Amino acid sequence: MSDARILIVGAGIGGLVAALALVQRGFEVEVHEAASVLGEVGAGLTLSRGSQHVFRALGLMDAIAPFACPAAGFAFLHYRTGAVLAGQLDFASGGPDDGQADIGRQIHRADLHRVLAQALTERAPGALHLASRLTGIEETANGVRACFAGGAIATGDALIGADGVRSIARECLFGEQAPRYTGQIAYRFLVGRDAARACMGLGRGGVFLGPGRTFNRYTLRGGDVVNCVGIARHQGWTDDGWSTPADPAEVFDAFAGWHPDVIGLIRQAQSLIKWGLFDRAPMPQWSQGHATLLGDAAHPMLPFLGMGAAMAIEDGMILARAFAAEAGVEPAFARYEASRKQRTALVHAKSVEQGELTQARDPENYDASSAPASDPAIVAYDPVATPI
Repeated sequence: MSDARILIVGAGIGGLVAALALVQRGFEVEVHEAASVLGEVGAGLTLSRGSQHVFRALGLMDAIAPFACPAAGFAFLHYRTGAVLAGQLDFASGGPDDGQADIGRQIHRADLHRVLAQALTERAPGALHLASRLTGIEETANGVRACFAGGAIATGDALIGADGVRSIARECLFGEQAPRYTGQIAYRFLVGRDAARACMGLGRGGVFLGPGRTFNRYTLRGGDVVNCVGIARHQGWTDDGWSTPADPAEVFDAFAGWHPDVIGLIRQAQSLIKWGLFDRAPMPQWSQGHATLLGDAAHPMLPFLGMGAAMAIEDGMILARAFAAEAGVEPAFARYEASRKQRTALVHAKSVEQGELTQARDPENYDASSAPASDPAIVAYDPVATPI
């Protein structure tokens, strides 16, 4: 089936990884992205060990490593005292390494996205189509037709919806199903190295644990920037946006009484944004005819394990492997779902569990040995070598 033409809706990280893995196996791909410009969206994310296996297999780790901060150590800290509850302090500079050690790393989303987009442009010229907003999906006698705003149409043997938690592809295939608000709100901001220096005495990365709150911070871009994300339980959320401006007073109030490093970083924030955290219950199926879903379009989850991007990256590799292994689209989708649904449902559930542990009333009782963040079955999965 190497002569199949595959449409991908969404040029985020998952969509680009799927495209690159398919191109590597000889498939023709066409990627449609609603945005008119691939800009700097988001901030930091964790590169899981499994994600990096994918990038090595795609021949991209050498290009990614210079932008990534090795995270050989990572500490869970008491929200008031800063005492180490689990893990270990990491006093490294945040400077990049060669990317070969089998450890976690952190990277600015925009840096990773730029490497992936450039690789696709080089390996499949003309495959990326911007300002291409999906409006409909139709089955044809031999495959699938995608309709876009303005009347454009694309046809292919298969379609992959990789367009995020508010996926239009998902709505086209399974009807309108609003994602559910999880009762959590996230605050995000970046702080430069010099401004953050006085607040980094506990190492370059770590998450403070407190009742109904967590505050995660780690360095990016060779240690030049500190990525900060505070997550707090919050009863109501009505905004659909991912970058609603946040009043500093609101963030100070959410983390009142927390460790001086937390308060100091908030004080240095230049631009605070907030967004509600949404997920969906695991689906019984992801595919319909010649179309399927990938990443947050199929299985959005809470960020307490830092595995949301990893799940999309793993999906992209496994889906490409399934296409290479099967002679038809629907058998490939069946193999893909059989290989991914149990794992993504597990990580979805364990992300909720990790959040409950890290936001417990008594953080002193945090038990790292039983926490999902320490489970090898979650963090050591290899989507390149695991049989499918």
